Amino acid sequence: MHTIIEQFLATSPWETAGSLLGLAYLLLAVRRNLLCWLCAFLSTSIYLVLFAQASLYMQSLLQVFYLVMAVYGFIDWRRGRTESGDVRIESWTVNQHVTVAVLVIIASALNGWGLSRWTDSPAPYLDSFVTWGSIVTTWMVARRIIENWLYWIVVDGVAAWLYFSQGLLATTVLFIIYLGIVVRGYFVWRREQALQSKAVAVAPST
Repeated sequence: MHTIIEQFLATSPWETAGSLLGLAYLLLAVRRNLLCWLCAFLSTSIYLVLFAQASLYMQSLLQVFYLVMAVYGFIDWRRGRTESGDVRIESWTVNQHVTVAVLVIIASALNGWGLSRWTDSPAPYLDSFVTWGSIVTTWMVARRIIENWLYWIVVDGVAAWLYFSQGLLATTVLFIIYLGIVVRGYFVWRREQALQSKAVAVAPST
């Protein structure tokens, strides 16, 4: 316990800032607020450096993808709106989910093998799974796919363990908090999706 407290006290201001911005991103995403992408861009910029310093190479490369997705997500959310101005929520088919799950598992296995063979990564397979899972799930958020929240439950749970094992305690706590928020995010989006579907059903045809 004493060691954990010491690690928290040693947390850098940059990690704290990145964690808080990441939390702001998720809370705003639940509300489908465009400012979530600004918070994502800033948080990602910080973590790109932090993960490189911790030798989590795939996590560092993932931040580059996040930077691009922060810009893309902002643009897509502005375009993908209902007539009332709300961000429109979409869904994937079962076949799409199965295909994506298989691809993530294969990519994680191959990537993990490469990291274990050619780098000093301390957790090559976990690092790879969190990376590829996050790539798919972030794409789903940017495309307004409701099931992204269910994917995040798995990815964030694994990520929390990965970061804890590397001494990134502020980030670990952030991801534990994420787990609670993503569950709420799913039910908030599902309720809104039902309202959007109802509005379309009762809208007069032209």
